[in-house]
Amino acid sequence: MSKVNSSSLTPKYFILNGVPGLEAAHVWISLPFCFMYIIAVVGNCGLIYLINHEEALHRPMYYFLALLAFTDITLCTSTVPNMLCIFWFDLKEIDFHACLAQMFFVHMLTGMESGVLMLMALDRYVAICYPLRYATILTNSVIAKAGLVTFLRSVMLIIPFTVLTKRLPYCRGNFIPHTYCDHMSVAKVSCGNFRVNAIYGLMVALLIGVFDICCISVSYTMILRAVVSLSSADARHKAFSTCTSHICAIVITYVPAFFTFFTHRFGGHSIPHHIHIIIANLYLLLPPTMNPIVYGVKTKQIREGVIKFLFGDKAIITQEKS
Repeated sequence: MSKVNSSSLTPKYFILNGVPGLEAAHVWISLPFCFMYIIAVVGNCGLIYLINHEEALHRPMYYFLALLAFTDITLCTSTVPNMLCIFWFDLKEIDFHACLAQMFFVHMLTGMESGVLMLMALDRYVAICYPLRYATILTNSVIAKAGLVTFLRSVMLIIPFTVLTKRLPYCRGNFIPHTYCDHMSVAKVSCGNFRVNAIYGLMVALLIGVFDICCISVSYTMILRAVVSLSSADARHKAFSTCTSHICAIVITYVPAFFTFFTHRFGGHSIPHHIHIIIANLYLLLPPTMNPIVYGVKTKQIREGVIKFLFGDKAIITQEKS
């Protein structure tokens, strides 16, 4: 018995429908997303520029922050321009291979963001628990290797997504009820058995998300023990304040991410589909938008760098006197 030619069941393009049930409100939905995208790009580009040009920010913590900012820019840029074309110009077609490429970059970059947050937690652990050895442990070489390993981990784990999705037959049509090519959204369009896709997606979530959260939790448990043992109240306050911005970034990133992940697999019909799609977009846009604001407000060195860039050194001196 001859096998069916899978290439004949591969569509030339998919149709991204946007937010199902809210097509008439697409223009209004696009406005906050566009505004958030502008803030994300400008804010993260500003962070990278500031860290690159201010010598006071040439430290491991800020190198990791620059890596996070670069990841955030590329993450939201991989989806938002295409989403705005759907909302504004009704350009819903996306080439099959372009869809697979978008799917790869979305999941690879979200994995990369999770890994960078884990590295930042380890950075805070070393800084607070081993302050005298901080500079010798986190050298530029170690930082570069850690960033490379995090990148390679994401790439190697996400490549099978495109392979598994490409092999599926698409005989039900080519309409995807989403604003971008998400792995499970594309797989569910298939008329074939996508159980392997679902199982592998769960494995990747465990290998990246759960592993990173466990490392972050252990790091902050050790940090909390070290901070509580400090005798000085000022020292405890300073130690806690250095971690506040990072904790906010973790919450902003993981809460919508896990909501999206679990509703895809276990939500069924209990959650309206348009709510799920909007949350899935916020999951990619909210962290890039909020991270520069959170770090800018909570981190003294970044605040001073922004003031110095905008108003010069005298403004910092005036602020310190006041």
